[in-house]
Amino acid sequence: MTKLAVLPDRSVLAVSGDDRVAFLQGLVSNDVGAAVPGAAVFAAMLTPQGKWLADFLILADADRLLLDCETALAPMLAQRLTRYRLRARVAVEPTALRVHAAWDGKPHAPGAITARDPRLPEAGWRVLAETALATNADAAAWDAHRLALGLPDGSRDLESDKTVLLEAGFDELHGLSWTKGCYMGQELTARTKYRGLLKRRLVPVVVADGLPPFGTPILRDGTEVGTLRSGRGTRAIAQLRIDALDAALTCDGRELRPAVPGWMKLPADA
Repeated sequence: MTKLAVLPDRSVLAVSGDDRVAFLQGLVSNDVGAAVPGAAVFAAMLTPQGKWLADFLILADADRLLLDCETALAPMLAQRLTRYRLRARVAVEPTALRVHAAWDGKPHAPGAITARDPRLPEAGWRVLAETALATNADAAAWDAHRLALGLPDGSRDLESDKTVLLEAGFDELHGLSWTKGCYMGQELTARTKYRGLLKRRLVPVVVADGLPPFGTPILRDGTEVGTLRSGRGTRAIAQLRIDALDAALTCDGRELRPAVPGWMKLPADA
């Protein structure tokens, strides 16, 4: 049975105008041209130094590109996009669209803007609607589902102006294009990949006896090798050194075990 939940911590920005695709193409990490009605794109905006600022799903209707983003980051994202507008024929505006996630089946939402979540097949669908749809799940259920899949969740897991996209799985989760041409922050992203500079990853973990607070250090033989990020129940996302993934780890005195998902690609000697 398809589950459908409204996500109250998500908002939608609209990018409209004749230059909307070319405008975003030079600013975000993925190929914006692939965002067409019925097909979404996962992408991020970076600093000029290649560090994460915000990520979003890009959906489309006939006249707009629609950025499904964190509500808390929407004003910053809109401001930065507007700053780079210059002479481009585009407008960046908030919308009243509500974001829904659907999984374990295809949603039936006539009149809504619907597209598959491009990150993983199991992630399901995104549904944007003018009003909240009738739901049979809640945001907590979606959160548990995405934790089980090992999907990072924006600022709950990534650090502004610090995290590089490859640490957060953007390559495996189809959030990067290596062929579309230049975008802001591309140089560091490419250098990290081709020089093998990655030392840490955001990894799903299981913690015995419940989760310690967000940000609690993770230890290997008394030495910090990571920190706990978002979580629920016994599952969480942790930022961990790659060379510590096979070690005995603790977090606030509790056993912590990495649960590396099948989609995640790690160095052979990790």
